[in-house]
Amino acid sequence: MDVAEISRTASLNKVPEVTLAFWIIKVLSTTVGETGADYLAVHVGLGTALTDCITLTLLVVAVAIQLRTSRYIPWIYWLTVVLISVVGTQITDALTDGMEVSLYVSTPAFGATLAATFATWYAVERTLSIHTITTLRRESFYWGAILCTFALGTAAGDLATEALGLGFNMGVIIFGAMISFVTIAYFIGANAVLCFWLAYILTRPLGALGDLLSQSREYGGVGLGSVYTSIGFLTLIVILVAFLSLDQRQTQSPSTRS
Repeated sequence: MDVAEISRTASLNKVPEVTLAFWIIKVLSTTVGETGADYLAVHVGLGTALTDCITLTLLVVAVAIQLRTSRYIPWIYWLTVVLISVVGTQITDALTDGMEVSLYVSTPAFGATLAATFATWYAVERTLSIHTITTLRRESFYWGAILCTFALGTAAGDLATEALGLGFNMGVIIFGAMISFVTIAYFIGANAVLCFWLAYILTRPLGALGDLLSQSREYGGVGLGSVYTSIGFLTLIVILVAFLSLDQRQTQSPSTRS
């Protein structure tokens, strides 16, 4: 593959470059997944069922728009990620709270579902790299895997912080340490694709940060509440996505003029 072909593939890729900003927005969207649904269901008073229907509908619309675009557009991509974060959280919560499925059961079940998604994706496309999301089929596999990572990460995070009794503070520390190990492994030469997906899964339980900030002090939280926590993190996401959009326009403008 020559330089021109590599450049063309990069321009067609529907997924952003994995930079520090990528991971910051990912963690922020993860936190919104923890607090956003609670805000709509409890504080707005919509209730769990109506909230689930609204967020699922919004996700379907966002994914449809994302799939129809011919290139990576920051606000569409990250809107889809935020909504998947919320819906992934709701799926796990529905199983745990609504159907009383044990986290000891749902966590490995989501893990097996994600593994099956990866296995099918690789069998069909022979790659799991996010640098080659240039076709509708590959992007469909990608978003399916992303949804599974959020559901799995939610279950694993709840299993650690609630079922195993580690609490929000210890949960953030443990998963943060695991992410650090994956990062070190990447920089010393471990498989980049494997490291990316491990980090993507492990950053989901950092949504415990949202619980840490929003929950009352008697439950081990800071006590900011889901309203202020959700608004604060959404504001940061909007600012970062706006910056990425501006940077993308500035990067593309020279080639447009030439």
